[in-house]
Amino acid sequence: MIKDFKIINREVAYKGFFRLEKYQLRHTLFQGGWGEEITRELFMRGNCVAVLLYDPNRDEVVLIEQFRAGAILNPDRAWLLEIVAGAIEEGETAEEVAYRESVEEAGCEIKELTLIKEFYTTPGGASERISLFLGIVDSSHVGGIHGLDDEHEDILVSVVKFDDAFKMVEDGRIESGIPIIAIQWLYINRDKLRKKNG
Repeated sequence: MIKDFKIINREVAYKGFFRLEKYQLRHTLFQGGWGEEITRELFMRGNCVAVLLYDPNRDEVVLIEQFRAGAILNPDRAWLLEIVAGAIEEGETAEEVAYRESVEEAGCEIKELTLIKEFYTTPGGASERISLFLGIVDSSHVGGIHGLDDEHEDILVSVVKFDDAFKMVEDGRIESGIPIIAIQWLYINRDKLRKKNG
């Protein structure tokens, strides 16, 4: 089978804080030939970075909590526990964003940065692709309220033992996909990291 698609028409349906594009397209089928023309809206988020900040000596992770508009349909859960993240601006590398956002959102200086994985968050309707990193930090003086005023950020930073963070995933207190993936990755690789950095 030859995998191919044709964009017949593209238009910007909405442009605000984010952009929504509307596509008419066709793509090839697994059984052969071409499918019918379909219409799809694509939420244009841009590529982003997320960083799980971890102190292997203290076995602690840095979590942030902030208001999220995407969760307002569950008002008592509109503040989500997450990890540091941010958009890649024009001219920046994913690594540069990881270092920048760690300082802006959590007041953390990364000692060592490792790429965990790159993946699409919701490819059924959004363009966003995440570069997920592990950042080795000293968590002994981390905490407080951080974020940039001009970006309307109000971020509460806390440090928790890894076992407590993993329990937060298991019992549903962490319900955002990116930190769940990151903490599960750390669960698999934690012993190796602690030996290497211990």
